[in-house]
Amino acid sequence: MRKINIFCFGFGQVAKNFIKTLNAKNIDITLTVTSRENSGKKIYDGIKYDSFQFSENNFDKNLIKSLESSDHILVSIAPVNGEDIVVKNFENIFKVSKFKWLTYLSATSVYGDHKGEWVDEKSKTNPTSSTGSQRLKAERSWMELAKNQNLPIQIFRLSGIYSHESNVLKRLKSGEAKIIKKENQFFSRIHVEDIAELLFKSLDQFKAKEIYNVSDDRPASSEEVILYGSRLLNMEPPATIELKSIESEMVKNFYKDSKKVNNKKMKKIFDYKLKYPTYVEGLKNIHNNIV
Repeated sequence: MRKINIFCFGFGQVAKNFIKTLNAKNIDITLTVTSRENSGKKIYDGIKYDSFQFSENNFDKNLIKSLESSDHILVSIAPVNGEDIVVKNFENIFKVSKFKWLTYLSATSVYGDHKGEWVDEKSKTNPTSSTGSQRLKAERSWMELAKNQNLPIQIFRLSGIYSHESNVLKRLKSGEAKIIKKENQFFSRIHVEDIAELLFKSLDQFKAKEIYNVSDDRPASSEEVILYGSRLLNMEPPATIELKSIESEMVKNFYKDSKKVNNKKMKKIFDYKLKYPTYVEGLKNIHNNIV
């Protein structure tokens, strides 16, 4: 049986789905994670694991021993105040430990606005938001560390993640979903289960210091997706709102960017056929499995 000793910085929906995927493939997993909560022993998907407290200001020193003994690292913690807190706190450990696989989960917000045109991994990165700028800075800090220490790192630039727990159908039911009108507005998405499968694929098809866009095949406006979700739920779509009438700066910033994310490199390198190639298959599956 294959064995993996994995350390997850952050244990959100992507990390959990990845562990669940590994478990389903009968891999013997030694798991350690970090959380903002107090340290303790926990169970996920039948796997007993250690969870250590880690925040921008403090961390449980006991995690160092587990980190040093790990051979696989998944980093899904967002930058804090413009810094990657994993690099900031554990750079010296990454200099001496011998990891086999290290993945940093970034975001396609690093590309900024491309006026609805396609972007690939060679496209200009010109983030328009503070989160995009911080992600790009974090990517560069990891790549610099990898270059200096010969770390086996890959970067996954994730498009908008949706899942059974977080999706437009839930937002429609709660009344949170809004159609915001803006011409030539494209967003790309990816189902969390496809991210998990790609992470698994990358264990054996790993190339150091590579960057991959992780996205499905069909960029679409949020209006298109909301209208489809409304039809699935057999409900009236929400009213259309003009962008200029929105007061939330966060929402306005979100709509600054319009781009279509190219996923050809991801599919070619990992020889991967998407489980949910578009939002149609993804939302249908979520809708058909609502408990």
